[in-house]
Amino acid sequence: MRSLLLRLYGAFTTLAQPLVRRKLRRRAEAEPGYAHAVEERFGHYDEAANGTGWCWIHAVSLGEARAAGILIEELRRQYPDIPILLTNGTATGREEGAKLLKPGDLQVWQPWDAPEPVARFLDRFRPRIGVLMETEVWPEMTAACAERGIPLVLANARLNENSLAGAERLAWLARPAYSSLAAVWAQTEADSHRLVSLGAKVAGVFGNLKFDATPDARQLATAAKLRAQLPRPVVVFASSRDGEEQQLLDVLKRFGALAPVPPAQDAIQSIAKRVHDVQWMIVPRHPQRFDEVAALVESNGFAVARRSAAGAPTEAEIWLGDSLGEMALYYGLADAALLGGSFEPLGGQNLIEAAACGCPVIMGPSTFNFAEAAELSLAAGASLRVADMEHAVTAALKLVEKPERREAMAQAALAFASTNRGAAERTATALLAIAEQASPAPEERPEPHLD
Repeated sequence: MRSLLLRLYGAFTTLAQPLVRRKLRRRAEAEPGYAHAVEERFGHYDEAANGTGWCWIHAVSLGEARAAGILIEELRRQYPDIPILLTNGTATGREEGAKLLKPGDLQVWQPWDAPEPVARFLDRFRPRIGVLMETEVWPEMTAACAERGIPLVLANARLNENSLAGAERLAWLARPAYSSLAAVWAQTEADSHRLVSLGAKVAGVFGNLKFDATPDARQLATAAKLRAQLPRPVVVFASSRDGEEQQLLDVLKRFGALAPVPPAQDAIQSIAKRVHDVQWMIVPRHPQRFDEVAALVESNGFAVARRSAAGAPTEAEIWLGDSLGEMALYYGLADAALLGGSFEPLGGQNLIEAAACGCPVIMGPSTFNFAEAAELSLAAGASLRVADMEHAVTAALKLVEKPERREAMAQAALAFASTNRGAAERTATALLAIAEQASPAPEERPEPHLD
């Protein structure tokens, strides 16, 4: 029987549905994808969206969708006919997730975490097993799956100290939700300890799925050709966040990037000359900010060349990487990358993709979302940590001026990425074992054994 507190939570989320609809309408003004199939979020589906026995995978946003893609590829390697039901919560996550589908798979929105939408979702699709990626644990969904005997697992699981503190403040919701999960596979030992403290059944520390990603070989080949033609080294500010771009522009202006370049003095170049000798590139984390960042760059007096408009690089003080799915190209072009999300107290972004492309990373002080990966990268010599943006720009300049050191860090990055692989195989094997043991849902047609 459900607790009174969980029933109160369900009543609250039910009453909140008009607010959710209003929020979706507002988000759709900037990102039209949020206007697509809105009724799916409330458990109403097209008649063609049907089937049973799904391996349901929920990947809320872009990063989780990319991790899900790695897991799905391994699941298909081990069990080629596995039917995938993919849910997402954001427009970028859904767009990325659509690339993962094959004939027979299905993609719908994650249902809002209220009793009726969740019940309609589970009644319609009757998944054999549910897989939540990384952090997405919702009280109503976990309770409903437990009541129906649907094993729900948390894969590539991570939980930082801030999130743990938030969950402990809402322990009456968080603890039952985490304890209802059939299994949790953590990225790191530290994640495991935090998850266990919330009652999660941690069945293994498997590492980070993103280490198993293979950079797009065509993008890397294109980058190598372009790079050979470029007159200057490239430094990319990868996955930058609101407020961070202004930090970079302020430092570049302070270093004289907009002033006439003075001649070399005593064979020692001025800082302005060194800044001018680098091609700076910004790749915002969120696509809805592409226009905003372009306007910001221009308002600070810099000429900007946009990837979407120019295609191949053109002469400009700042390049803007305003495209999705081309990070391998950007990292392949770059001699070094500044890590977005680490220069504001945001916890950083994933640096594994940069490492897999052989791109050294310079990170700021805030990396709590990827703490172990950041520390392992530092220990491997694949990255540097600095105190602020000014030190980051200085470090990047020093790095591109020393090709031997840059190449050593690039090789260390490749080795760091390679030695931490294997999470995908471990996760897929454990997942399929649980799916094999799961009882078919009522009225479900018998499925072949997952052997």
